[in-house]
Amino acid sequence: MKDYGLLLVNLGSPAEPTTPAVKKYLRQFLGDRNVVEMPPALWKPLLNGIILPMRSWRSATFYRDCWLKNGSPLIVNTKNLTTKVQKFLPKWSVKMAMTYGKPSIGDTLRQMKQECKQIIVLSLFPHFTKSTTQSIIEQVQAVDPNLPIIDRFADDPRYLTVLSHHIQKSWDNGNYDMLIISYHGIPVSMVNHGDPYQDETERTTIELKKRLNIPEKKVEMAYQSKFGPMPWLKPYLKNRLLQLVQLGKRNILIVAPSFVTDCLETIEENSVQNYQTFRENGGNTLDVVPSLNDDANFAEFIADLAKERLN
Repeated sequence: MKDYGLLLVNLGSPAEPTTPAVKKYLRQFLGDRNVVEMPPALWKPLLNGIILPMRSWRSATFYRDCWLKNGSPLIVNTKNLTTKVQKFLPKWSVKMAMTYGKPSIGDTLRQMKQECKQIIVLSLFPHFTKSTTQSIIEQVQAVDPNLPIIDRFADDPRYLTVLSHHIQKSWDNGNYDMLIISYHGIPVSMVNHGDPYQDETERTTIELKKRLNIPEKKVEMAYQSKFGPMPWLKPYLKNRLLQLVQLGKRNILIVAPSFVTDCLETIEENSVQNYQTFRENGGNTLDVVPSLNDDANFAEFIADLAKERLN
């Protein structure tokens, strides 16, 4: 039996890039009350009658476009990161789980409790928001309410240093007019109900500007991945890209810190959909900084966080 275990938790993915598999995944994801706060009596007929039939086949085509030989990009990249963190914690058991889909948080934790004396859970979302982190907390506590959870890390200076060096490398390799730091959006209603996410992302942007060797006027933030008709945090990335083209900013670099592993949002949404829209409207270059994935400095940072949490 190991003395210590570390569970890394990411969002999840369909099991395969088919309409039925995507539908099953979306039903679990969009059925989570932390993700969609609308009363179930109103939301479930809408979800089952309109959204799942329309969205599942479309999302399946996007997954097919970016699916890797070994599976979903998010799963493959999270596995690689888990392997890298394990190398920095050779005496620990390091595993991964997903909020939705497999491997599940509950099953993985129950297995780890048979193998480890003490377990720490780390959310792979740098910022806290109800729509992602709270669901991880609830699933962990359903197994053991006493397990320690690292529920955010975006304010840690070591993480900011790793991320800023990673961004700088991509910036220095091109000739860009602007850097857009694009975070996953959330509904404005969540912020109005006290969600700290907007404050945390704005702090990250401020701290990155201090660390990057890029003129401050060339760095701004936006939010992406809006879903549904309700207002989400602004500015919306796609709208801002079109505005920047009109202002003559035709060479843009995007970094999406909300996603520590490359996934549908970075590969398909930014590198394909936003790229096509940008080019069709007069843009020249739209590059996307790769996610941190299994970057050795990032993996070492996560290992250090886990060791510090023990103390």
